[in-house]
Amino acid sequence: MARKRIDVLSDTHGRLSREVLDAIDGCDLIVHAGDITSEDDFITLGAIAPLRLCLGNNDWAGEYGADVTRKVRFEYEGLQFCVTHYQQNLTGERFDVGVFGHTHVPETRTLNSGALMINPGSPTFPRSQAGPTMGRLVVEGGRVVSSEIIRLAPDEDRGWGRSFFAGW
Repeated sequence: MARKRIDVLSDTHGRLSREVLDAIDGCDLIVHAGDITSEDDFITLGAIAPLRLCLGNNDWAGEYGADVTRKVRFEYEGLQFCVTHYQQNLTGERFDVGVFGHTHVPETRTLNSGALMINPGSPTFPRSQAGPTMGRLVVEGGRVVSSEIIRLAPDEDRGWGRSFFAGW
């Protein structure tokens, strides 16, 4: 089995930077944990790689097709994924990889069950000292080989970056 790279996004809020687009180039799958808020970005991401997306609190049902709901479950490379905008919606679910967003704060952790939980933060409106971020998973043979949070450069041209949500 070949290794596959999954790039994980959340809370892009209709603003995909050139750095994000460059960073996800070449991935095998994009998982987005909601608040994409842009049909154009939905199309752009789907043209780069297969896209699995859930709805966030700023997205509307039906905007991105019937398969995009508040909670999205799927199997990829032998792993069960559950993707939802709110972490609490993963409670009680069975999965190998749980993806969530909403807080704009990146984190990864492994549960007692061995399942991986990842919040990629936000590349657009970060709310942590990490600044703009996204996630990356490498999977092979039904297991997660590596998981990381990737720090992106602040988008100084738009005035968003490390300090945009300072104090949140």
